[in-house]
Amino acid sequence: MTANWEKQEGNTGVLSVEVSSERFDNALDEAFKKVVKQVNVPGFRKGRVPRQIFEQRFGVESLYQDAIDLVLPEAYTQAVNEAGIEPVDQPDISIDQVEKGSALKFTATVTVKPEVELGDYKGLEVEAQPVEVTDEEVDQEIEATREKHADLIAIEDGEVAKGDTVVMDFEGFVDGEAFEGGKAENYSLEIGSGQFIPGFEDQLVGAKQGEDAEVNVEFPEDYHSEDLAGKPALFKVKVHDIKRKDLPELDDEFAKDVNEEFESFADLKKDIREKLEKTKKDEADMAKKDSLVEQATENATIEVPSAMVETEKDRMLEEFSQRLQAQGMTMDMYYQFAQTDEEGMKAQFSGDAEKRVRMNLTLEAISEKEDIQVSDEAVEEEIEKMAEMYGRPADEIKQILMMQGGTDQLKADLRIRKAIDLLAEEAVEKPAE
Repeated sequence: MTANWEKQEGNTGVLSVEVSSERFDNALDEAFKKVVKQVNVPGFRKGRVPRQIFEQRFGVESLYQDAIDLVLPEAYTQAVNEAGIEPVDQPDISIDQVEKGSALKFTATVTVKPEVELGDYKGLEVEAQPVEVTDEEVDQEIEATREKHADLIAIEDGEVAKGDTVVMDFEGFVDGEAFEGGKAENYSLEIGSGQFIPGFEDQLVGAKQGEDAEVNVEFPEDYHSEDLAGKPALFKVKVHDIKRKDLPELDDEFAKDVNEEFESFADLKKDIREKLEKTKKDEADMAKKDSLVEQATENATIEVPSAMVETEKDRMLEEFSQRLQAQGMTMDMYYQFAQTDEEGMKAQFSGDAEKRVRMNLTLEAISEKEDIQVSDEAVEEEIEKMAEMYGRPADEIKQILMMQGGTDQLKADLRIRKAIDLLAEEAVEKPAE
């Protein structure tokens, strides 16, 4: 087999391939063995028609497409490897010569991974991010922790106040007619949580247990249901129970309830401060790296093929679908809720998809220029981290990776991370303005 690659304008080129006559004739033999099993010829049992009789009756040309299907995938892959190119889309194949006893010739118009002309990526300036934790932030986190550990106590005498949880029945009406999805019984709602339409929760403040109330609201113009968007609605509400948070005292016992390893409230406070400091440092590190990657990408010159953007949009849609599944929702449910469809979602991803492609191409080019390598030991360490994160055995993580094509993608991801680390190491940090 011979292959010739001719680069054309942009990121496309033509791969001309010639498969030997011997290889193609062998494929014709395989095609005949496959096809003859389905052929009925009078005087012969099914699958027993001699090759000569078959070709006289149907013509050898009837075997060409099956033989091409057998030869072409392997020949194309071999030609791509010989030419040293990286296709990023399905090729446009044209058969130029097909004949028994002769070489099979075909051309493939291929979109390939673009070349990246790197600009400055070392010594980039980045603004320092504040990482100090204030006493006020610690107090806010303590209060949030206190809220989480509060008990809900039912109150019989009293009115609904902000922060209370109301157990209620409700039914909504638009233009005097009940609408679908606007009814529930024994529904628990924390007043002030913002779960319901603006104005709904505020109008329940002051209501009493066992009381009937009417709530008048207006659906937002951008509400997900076109039938309700922008329309006034009346909700008839029956308040069954009012539950109020009983906040624990901020003492040593409270600290032990939060974490049995704590001996005092001071331990809890120290732990919260340390966690806030770590979070701020991680966020600052991430913001720094994001800024550097964006700068390096802006400094690079890349002609991004549309095929790569489309592939990235597909990947982003799959990631979004997986996140929904983790929340117990399907894409069809989301499409109905958001009044959109697959094409609409991909259109929303367009800008971010191209940005991600540009960033990845830039980082790959940096890792190649800097000859960044990832050892097998580093891959093993990452698998161990993944196993710990997902609570699964490392061997199981390896099996999953092998089913997905091996550890090459993981190794590529680690190279990208090392390229980002290099940007951070070489950056110049300037004080925040």
